Amino acid sequence: MLETSARLLRLLSLLQAHRDWSGAELAERLGVTPRTVRRDVEKLRSLGYPVHAAPGVAGGYQLGAGAALPPLLLDDEEAVAVAVGLRTAANGTVAGIEETSIRALAKLEQVLPSRLRHKVNTLQSVTVPLSGYGPTVDAGLLTAIAVACRDHQRLRFNYRRHDGTMTLRTTEPHRLVHTGRRWYLVAWDVDRADWRTFRVDRLEPRIPTGPRFTPREPPAADIAGYTSRAIAVRAYRYQARITLHVPAHVAAEHVSHTAGVLEAIDDHSSLFTAGSNSLDELAIYVAVKGFEFTVHEPVELIEHLRALSDRLRRAAERRPLS
Repeated sequence: MLETSARLLRLLSLLQAHRDWSGAELAERLGVTPRTVRRDVEKLRSLGYPVHAAPGVAGGYQLGAGAALPPLLLDDEEAVAVAVGLRTAANGTVAGIEETSIRALAKLEQVLPSRLRHKVNTLQSVTVPLSGYGPTVDAGLLTAIAVACRDHQRLRFNYRRHDGTMTLRTTEPHRLVHTGRRWYLVAWDVDRADWRTFRVDRLEPRIPTGPRFTPREPPAADIAGYTSRAIAVRAYRYQARITLHVPAHVAAEHVSHTAGVLEAIDDHSSLFTAGSNSLDELAIYVAVKGFEFTVHEPVELIEHLRALSDRLRRAAERRPLS
C-alpha cells in the first residue's frame, strides 16, 4: 500500500510538470507497466485530479485545471517559497489580495511540517516590511492585462500622464514588468505606431478587450532592460551618459536599477545612463556616490558641474563667522 501511494505521488509530481506524457514515458519513469500507469491515472481521477488522456500515437496524459483544487505536491524549498511569497503579498504592491493571501497562508501553514514552519517563522521574525513604498495596483487589473498579453488581444484604456491629463490609448500589450516598486506595461501603441511603457497604476482599462492581433517583434530581447531605460532615461528632458571609474558590480551596490541603466565597460569601469528633468538632480546623484566619473553628455550637465564645483569651492573657502 505504501509503495502504491508513493508511486501515485511520483506520478502526480510528473504530471504537475505541465507537459504531455505518453504512457510509455510514464511507465519508464515509474518502473511499472503501461497498464499500471492507466490504473494509477484512474486512481488520481477518483481523488479529484483532472488527468486528461488523448488517444493515438501523438496522444498522452496531461494534468488539467479542475473546478476544485486538489492538494499540491511541494518539496521543502517550494513550500517555504510559497509561504514567504504569500506573506510578502500581504504587504506588497498588489491591492486587493492582502486578505486572500493571509487566508491562503493560514491553510498552508496548517499542513507544513514543524521544521518548515520554523524556517518560515524565523524569516518572518527578522523581516520588517517597508510599507507605503510605491503605489498599489488592483490584482484584478493585473490579471486582466496579463490575459490580454497572453491571448494577444488589444487593450484600450484611459491613461493619466505625468501632468495629470488623460489620454485614450489603444495598445497591443506585450509584457508586464515589476520593478519591486511599480508595475509597468510594455505595449505597442497603435495610434503612435511605436512601443511605449505605461505605469499600470495610472491605467483605467476599457472593457471589452479585443480584437486579437499578431504579436510583433518585441522592442528588445531584454524587456527588463528596455523598461529600465524607458522609465529611467527616455522619459526625461536631460539624458546623461556617464562613465563610472569602478567595476559594474561595485557601482550596482550604490545605484538603484530604477535610477538608470548600468552596463559594464571593462573590469575597471562602467557606463551609467540616466535621465532627469533637473541638472542639479543628475549632478548630485552621481557626485555623492563616491566614485570618480566622467560625463559624456549632455553638454548642459558638463557646464552645470563646472558651475556647481566653483560654487562649492567658494563655499568651502569662506571663513565662518566667529
